Amino acid sequence: MDDLQVGDWIIPEAELEERFDTSGGPGGQHANRNETSVRLRLDVSSSSLPSEVKSKLTSRIGSYIEVMASDQRSQSRNREMARQRLKQRIEAALVEPKTRKSTKPTHASKNRRVETKKARSELKKNRRSPTLDD
Repeated sequence: MDDLQVGDWIIPEAELEERFDTSGGPGGQHANRNETSVRLRLDVSSSSLPSEVKSKLTSRIGSYIEVMASDQRSQSRNREMARQRLKQRIEAALVEPKTRKSTKPTHASKNRRVETKKARSELKKNRRSPTLDD
């Protein structure tokens, strides 16, 4: 196969560790005898990615990224799928999460909160035994 392009970076094929296994599941004798399942692994710390990308990936995913593909009966199609999944996983980890903008509660929500508190208080007050005010 070829090198893996993720965004602006290229991960050389030599840095990707591929392992093949029998996939099991549907497919009968073919799936039980042929090593069509692909496990693709990338060691982030020893990859040729820039250091800031490495630090983001290790903090968000870990030092190793591993994906598996056993959906197809063909080893070559599973290799393509595994590479695609690895690429998607890396790209998803590099997306910056949106920062939450704090908002104030609306006037209506404050009123609803106070009304539910009053209703709850009234309910509890009605459970009490009546006091003798003679």
